[in-house]
Amino acid sequence: MNQPLSSTGWIVLTTVILVLAFVPFDPQLAEWAQDLPEEIVAFNRTITDLGTFAWMIYTSAFLLLITFIVRRTTDRDTVQNRARTARNLSAYFLLTIGTASALVHGLKFLIGRARPELVADYGAYSLTPFTGDTLFESFPSGHATAAGAFFGAFAMLMPQLRPLFLLLALMIGVSRVIVGAHYPSDVAAGLLLGLWVALMVAFLFASRGWLFRFDAGGWPTPKNAGRLPRGK
Repeated sequence: MNQPLSSTGWIVLTTVILVLAFVPFDPQLAEWAQDLPEEIVAFNRTITDLGTFAWMIYTSAFLLLITFIVRRTTDRDTVQNRARTARNLSAYFLLTIGTASALVHGLKFLIGRARPELVADYGAYSLTPFTGDTLFESFPSGHATAAGAFFGAFAMLMPQLRPLFLLLALMIGVSRVIVGAHYPSDVAAGLLLGLWVALMVAFLFASRGWLFRFDAGGWPTPKNAGRLPRGK
């Protein structure tokens, strides 16, 4: 395994550190967030469902189908190259978001943390694995994972705008605490899980020459700096 790929373990380490740092303060931070002014809470209710997996997966799959049809129905090289690029983009998002979804739902089922709305009955640290009940699937946050994967993919494709995309992912994650759906540690774990998946899929694509190439340090980078890659 090359050094950059193996060194991505820092994301796992960061996740563990953040989760452990937030856990002791989860109940207090969650209560404080939900007591913010109604205008702030209402805004976060508006944006929070932008972190759902469904629309991301369906949109990526639809674009993948369209580009496949375009490529099959034209003989023009330029159009084919553009269709290939669009296909690879759609495949990157679909694989990233789909993988993140599978991982986070598996973890939710295995861990079984009670959501904040059950804090009075179960406390902030109750674990009830294998229930299959969404009320016991607080950790990690699915919305935060989806946001981390979605905006993480954009961050990999457009490094110059990386701070913006990471900020947008953080906004979605924080909204989950403010609307009372998750604890801060749930969100920290979800965001970093999504980002890690986006990076791992970029490594995979770079090894195949799709969208990414390896830079001098061995990290995946867009094939054409400053703009989205064209063709394979």
